[in-house]
Amino acid sequence: MTPPITWDPLLEGYLDYLRVVRRQAPRTLVDVRCTLRHVCTALAVLRPDVPLWKLSLEDYLHWLEQERQARRPTSCLRKYLSHLRGLLDYAWRSGRADRNVLDGFALQDDHRRRAPDTLSLDEAARLVESCTNRSPAERRNRVIVLLLYGCGLRTQELCRLNVEHVDVERHELFIAHGKGDRQRTVPIPETVFTELLAYLHERGGRRGPLFRTEVRHTRILASVPGDVIREAAERAHLGRAITPRTLRHAYATHLMDAGVDLAVISSLMGHRSPSETGVYLHVLADRPQAAVRQLPLGEGGRP
Repeated sequence: MTPPITWDPLLEGYLDYLRVVRRQAPRTLVDVRCTLRHVCTALAVLRPDVPLWKLSLEDYLHWLEQERQARRPTSCLRKYLSHLRGLLDYAWRSGRADRNVLDGFALQDDHRRRAPDTLSLDEAARLVESCTNRSPAERRNRVIVLLLYGCGLRTQELCRLNVEHVDVERHELFIAHGKGDRQRTVPIPETVFTELLAYLHERGGRRGPLFRTEVRHTRILASVPGDVIREAAERAHLGRAITPRTLRHAYATHLMDAGVDLAVISSLMGHRSPSETGVYLHVLADRPQAAVRQLPLGEGGRP
């Protein structure tokens, strides 16, 4: 019989820290809470009445082996370890632990990450060309497509844009509510900015949602960009399902293919670190080898 878990006040304090100080999104807090409950339940069997921050590395290795035998995906285990490292670091800084036993510990990749779904340059051009501008609704939808691809926005970031988030002088978008509530500015390509400026002139007003519904003029829901992209893909005869995320992946992939630095792309996309952006290296499988071949080495490995 599984012993009942002890929910130490430190766990709730850590969640409050993530919410108030780190300003983590509600969904992230739920995810971390679920991880801690799952790990506490599993380790209560191995080491009853021992809090997570008092366990040894060997205890965690034993637990990880049980998770592997239960066929828990490696991606899931990495997430668990990330959440646990954060907790143990918090416990160490709070004086409840001598050290973070998981500091620097990571699982090795057991397979290459799957390349994200993206578009070729030709497919992206066909998608944009399929968006006409004969009516106000079509012009709005065309700007939605242009911003998703031209600025690499997430769906929620696009829907939360206000008119005042467009910096007309600097040709930039201010993303006030990115993932994890992180803020950033994104430069707007000139061709996109020209059409966005025309849309703003037609829309009128200096404040309020940038994209509104046609009838009630309220902020569009997250389902609208998905419908716009799906219909555009059908008109462009791309022959497969396209989502707003596909355009975001295409944005990053095409920038990387153009030689833009990984750290710059990471900043533009609102990633926490360039390591998140590394997934796009798998799309350009020959890029690392090509880069190495550029080293000015002569015969015998000498410059």
